[in-house]
Amino acid sequence: MKVAIVGATGMIGRRLVADLTERGDSVVAISRRGVGIGTAAAIAWDPAAGPLPDDALDGVEAIVNLAGAGIGDARWTDARKALMRSSRVDTTKGIVAALDPATPRTLVNASAIGIYPIGEGEFDETSAPGTGFLPEVCTAWEDEAQAATAKGSRLVCLRLGVVLAAEGGALKKQLLPFKLGIGGPLGGGRQWVSWVHISDAIGAITYALDHDSVSGPVNVTAPKPVRQKEFARALGKALHRPAFLPTPGIALKLAMGEMATLALDGQYVVPRVLIESGFVFQHPEIGAALRAEVG
Repeated sequence: MKVAIVGATGMIGRRLVADLTERGDSVVAISRRGVGIGTAAAIAWDPAAGPLPDDALDGVEAIVNLAGAGIGDARWTDARKALMRSSRVDTTKGIVAALDPATPRTLVNASAIGIYPIGEGEFDETSAPGTGFLPEVCTAWEDEAQAATAKGSRLVCLRLGVVLAAEGGALKKQLLPFKLGIGGPLGGGRQWVSWVHISDAIGAITYALDHDSVSGPVNVTAPKPVRQKEFARALGKALHRPAFLPTPGIALKLAMGEMATLALDGQYVVPRVLIESGFVFQHPEIGAALRAEVG
């Protein structure tokens, strides 16, 4: 099929472009600078500057929207929080505006497990959103994407967990201290980490593209979340380094401000839709997943 990927230069986008191209799909890589990736056609689009170019979706059967300013890349000032919201909500609004009801498409739109409440409960795709900044952003993001269904498109909202990839995201930030032998649990270590190996995140996206029966919210997390202290032990073991030096929660709050919620709070999220639809995870266990990525 012909697939347009918005946010194609990000960590997930680059791997997705490569995987889709390798399996024979025609890919259009859409990013603010129009950077070429492999053999994918490149289109530049800055949502803040105007609508999608008229030819961006020519012949496109499916769109994967991965755009959004990184939630862990900078301290959460008011300006940064506004950018995190607008880069998701406004981009999605621009994509939906470009959809033609006469040519129904599939829209696979990123979201995040940040939509769920913090706590000990188990959350699946039927669970109600939480309250606070991240749930509000994710809810607005998904609400904007929902407008695609009124144009006849099939919508999948990917509620991504903590994506494990050595080249970016939360895992990359933890690698140096662990390699230096000063890694360990964050805060008390009891918070849940609902993680997913990047190959399974890519697999879930392609699965959603290929299976018309999949629609609505889809949690993209491994079947077995782990406590943060278990995650730290598994990472230390994968790197053959100790993992006993904890980072106190107060230190993280002082260093990161409100953004410390990403490290100190967690949710137990299960991928019920993927499991029940027959998706097979390549890396369902945290130890093997980390060894595959950094071992």
